[in-house]
Amino acid sequence: MTPRFVIVCGSGGVGKTSTSAAVGLNAARSGERVLVVTVDPARRLAQALGLGSIGHDVSAVAMDGPGSLAVSMLDTKAGWDSLIRRHARDEKSAERVLRNPLYDNITARFVNSHDYIAMEQINELASSPDFDLVVIDTPPSRNALDLLDAPRRMREFFGGRLLQWLTLPYRSRLLTLASKPFLQIADRLLGAQFLGDIAEFFTLLQSMESGFVARAQAVESLLTSDRVSFVVVTTAEPAACREATFMASELGRRRYVLDRVVVNRLVTDTGDETLPSREAVSASAGTGINADLALAGMREAFSHRRTVAARHATGVTALRAIGSPVVLVPETVAAEQSSGDGSVLGGIATALRGA
Repeated sequence: MTPRFVIVCGSGGVGKTSTSAAVGLNAARSGERVLVVTVDPARRLAQALGLGSIGHDVSAVAMDGPGSLAVSMLDTKAGWDSLIRRHARDEKSAERVLRNPLYDNITARFVNSHDYIAMEQINELASSPDFDLVVIDTPPSRNALDLLDAPRRMREFFGGRLLQWLTLPYRSRLLTLASKPFLQIADRLLGAQFLGDIAEFFTLLQSMESGFVARAQAVESLLTSDRVSFVVVTTAEPAACREATFMASELGRRRYVLDRVVVNRLVTDTGDETLPSREAVSASAGTGINADLALAGMREAFSHRRTVAARHATGVTALRAIGSPVVLVPETVAAEQSSGDGSVLGGIATALRGA
């Protein structure tokens, strides 16, 4: 059996990581073998699950229920090392790449390096028999789109002029007259060894081109298949709603399946907020408390809540217009259900089960 994937997206601070953990916890309690992978470098997944830390290697989470839950956090350096060792032509070529003086610096600073390694990990997990479900916790929205576009950008890099130029000193000594002056200046400023290290690194990388391109195409196909669904997490605040709508639009443009929108920390107008009498406040508060000031504070709090509730109702209406199922997680439910999980996972999981 090959795993299904749920990719969780959303802007920062909306409960995206908690939702990822709750989705995984729900599925594990239902009997599935689940892996939750966080690509977000903010490292909040460990906190959401009440764990001390999470590393690149998959580690099991103790839990009750018939299924199993494991977690891991993407490590770019470890991911690149593993990728090179797996896909180099031979062990000698792999070691030449890993020993290249510029290897660590280039792979750490390579544009979308972190994102590409995340997509490589998804590709590797796509054929894993160890899990029924893989939940991917992505970085905040705009960065998540970089992550999803990483396979295409890697394909374009291998087919682009930049790679050809970087490997030119290794591919040919018969440089064009236009290139010679620039390379001569670069030699004097940077040193021939520096240019040679760059050329060697990218020449070795280019030798793995067919594998890189094939895997990038495989991930692109996987993301548009019925094995992958997306969850957009938001709050009902205007800025978060705009970001969620933008994200949903971008997912649709890429032909991805948006399974649902989760609205966290929703404030609702209960309609039953009644101020107590002045006498009741005085009796319960005791001496030293000004009952009139206490009542004024309550009145202001109730008014503020109604204002927020009205704003959130408008936000939910806008989110429903996206056209995907909307799961509402009221702030009171999240707070009441949080005991036992060390976070708001209980409330989110309850809302997801009822959706």
